[in-house]
Amino acid sequence: MIKVDEETFDCIVEAAIDSIPDRFLDELENVTFFWEEEPDPESLGEDYRPDLLGLYDGVNIYDRAATYGDYLDMPDAITVFKGPHERMCNSLEELAEEVRRTVVHEVGHYFGMDEDDLERMGYL
Repeated sequence: MIKVDEETFDCIVEAAIDSIPDRFLDELENVTFFWEEEPDPESLGEDYRPDLLGLYDGVNIYDRAATYGDYLDMPDAITVFKGPHERMCNSLEELAEEVRRTVVHEVGHYFGMDEDDLERMGYL
C-alpha cells in the first residue's frame, strides 16, 4: 500500500489524462475528469464496490442521439478513486501506471467499449 497527498494524486491523474493519444483526446466531447477519495455506496447503489478504481458516468458516443448537446446536456464524468488505487499499489510508479490504465479504461467506455472489449485490449 502507498499513500500520497492530494496534490500528488492530482498530478498523477493529470499525467494520465495527458497520456491519452491526441487522436482520442481530440474526440472527447463534453467530458470532465474528477478524482474522489473513495467510491460512494449511496450514489453508486448496486454498482458500488469498495475496490472500484474508476467510473464512467454518461452516454457513450454511439448511444448519443443526433440532438445530444442541443439542450445543454450535463457533461459526462470520468471519476478516478484514490483510496482503492493506493491500497492496491506499492510504489509511486505502480500507482501512476494503474491510474493511467484506469483513465484509459474509462475513456474506452466513452468510446462505446464494454468490459469484454477492454479486457481483450488489456485494460481490465
